[in-house]
Order: sequence, then structure tokens, then C-alpha cells
Amino acid sequence: MSTEPTHRDPRPPAEETVAEPEFDAADLTLARLRDMARARGLRPGAPGRRRKKRTTGGGYRRSSRDPQTLGSELGRLVGERGWEDDLKIGRVMGDWFGIVGADVAAHSQPISFEDGRLVVRAESSTWATQLTMLTATLQSRLDDELGYGVVTEVRIVGPAAPSWKHGRRSLPGRGPRDTYG
Repeated sequence: MSTEPTHRDPRPPAEETVAEPEFDAADLTLARLRDMARARGLRPGAPGRRRKKRTTGGGYRRSSRDPQTLGSELGRLVGERGWEDDLKIGRVMGDWFGIVGADVAAHSQPISFEDGRLVVRAESSTWATQLTMLTATLQSRLDDELGYGVVTEVRIVGPAAPSWKHGRRSLPGRGPRDTYG
């Protein structure tokens, strides 16, 4: 047998190979960017310029684009539509007990409101008389609760009597008197 290899290696031996410089694309790009920075007057690797801090206030500021609370939006809507007086009158009708007190509210109720006139119905003629004497007090209480000028007049009416006319043959006459108190 022969000592020569039977098949030849296509590569030349290591001593004969010329070393080609290896280039990495990332290294080339980094070097190019550093050269561009030097050309602009920047020093690569040095910390950047510090920006001035804003001196026009600090912290969070509300924006009109922020979500708004339901109460503030309803208040804005009421103001835009001019519903202030209507809501105040609705409060009189709904919170009569809280405005005039338990004793008066137990024996009277607001019936209507029109053009500044509040009509209150008493449960008996006795209470109608009592509330008529308290009209000035009721007026000042309403002014305190709702604002001056919303209610300009308080009118007290007695109980509504039922009709005693039944059937086809009713006679004219005075009919029954106040038997309700």
C-alpha cells in the first residue's frame, strides 16, 4: 500500500491560504454612523444635551377632553337649556316635606305652579285658615330654599268637596257645607 492519500483535498494547505479581512455589516453601519455624528459636531459616546425643564406649571392639568363626572355634565346641560327654575319647582313638588316641615306637609300638598304662583291645597278648612296665616313664613322659607323670586305668590285653597248631586232628580240649593274639619 501506498502512503499517499487516494483522494486529494481541494483546499490548499493552511499556509498557502491568504487571510481575507472579515467584515460585519453591523460594525460597518456603526462606524458609518459614528463618522456622520462627528461630521455634525457630536461626540459619540458622550452624554446627550440636557433639555430644559418646563417652568409653566407642573403636574396634572385637567383637559376638556378628559372624562367628566355625571353631576358636572348634568349641571352644564341644565344651564345650557335654562332648566334651573323648572328643577326648583320640581323640587317643591317632590320635597314638600323637607321644605315646609313635617307638621305642615302632613296636612297640605302643593297642587300647581304657574307664572310664579304656587297653589297649595290644605286637607281641611281649619288647616287652610292656619296656612293662610302662615303664608309669609311659607314664602320666606321657599325663598331661602329655592332662591328669591322663583315663587312670587303662595295661594292656599281648602279641600275639594265631592259633588253631592247624584241621579237625574237633583234639586237646586246650597248643598252641604264644609263638613271636613
